[in-house]
Amino acid sequence: MRVYDLEVTIDGVRLDGFLNEQIEDLSRNYAQKLIEEGKVSVNGMIIVKKNHKLKAGDQVEIEMPEPEVLDIVPEDIPIEIVYEDDDVMVINKPQGMVVHPAPGNYSGTLVNAIMYHTANLSSINGVIRPGIVHRIDKNTSGLLMIAKNNKAHNALAEQLKDHSSMREYMAIVHGNVKEDSGTIDAPIARHPQNRLKNAVVAGGREAVTHFFVEERFGQFTLVRLRLETGRTHQIRVHMAYIGHPLLGDDVYGPKKSKIKHEGQLLHAKKLGFVHPTTGEYMEFDSELPDYFEAVIQKIRHIC
Repeated sequence: MRVYDLEVTIDGVRLDGFLNEQIEDLSRNYAQKLIEEGKVSVNGMIIVKKNHKLKAGDQVEIEMPEPEVLDIVPEDIPIEIVYEDDDVMVINKPQGMVVHPAPGNYSGTLVNAIMYHTANLSSINGVIRPGIVHRIDKNTSGLLMIAKNNKAHNALAEQLKDHSSMREYMAIVHGNVKEDSGTIDAPIARHPQNRLKNAVVAGGREAVTHFFVEERFGQFTLVRLRLETGRTHQIRVHMAYIGHPLLGDDVYGPKKSKIKHEGQLLHAKKLGFVHPTTGEYMEFDSELPDYFEAVIQKIRHIC
């Protein structure tokens, strides 16, 4: 049994939504189940109503059962290994591949592929996410660091936490971004009306994205983005927030577009970190994948 103690920072949020936002990988449905089972208390009193409205300063405690042990099967799926040693791997994930298993999707993931390649992976994130230090979306391609032992995992996770690792992306966004560069410093939380989305919300978690224009096409712009923090969907939310959603983004982008593409045009191009054992700074750069280059050429032709 794991117990989480959480403090509410904004008024009016629903209890189930708050738990869904605050605890990684806790679905809203499962949060509601725990509430109904009397596993959640607010200011020391058990609450069984999922729509209970919280106030700033409320103390929420939730008892989480230990996760079900699942048999994640190694699968012979080709993956591009950019670098590997006894501590870390760097993988270039293709667009369309899910990073780790989740309910309803236990095969065909990057984790299944990595487990076929090596049995040496960190166990900190449990059986569903062995070795996974950070994630990128299914339809985002690019570089990921994988920890092969717990020492390496802790060291890499600490670099993400203190913003000392480097993660740089390339994206194609709607519209003509007028500024050559800029910084988006806007907190992110679960969308107040649509739980499938995140949004810029006052009182949300700190989120900072730096952007640099690489090329303008008139109706679209190629941008380079550097993450200072790493919130879920951060780049997608931030670029939509400033009026330039990612091309192909069916969640945060427009319903109609002159250029059609399935999945957001977002590629994790550069990755840098200090090696957990040697202390050496390592940096990796990946080429834009074929699907990305093809869209650029199409835009140049049409626009």
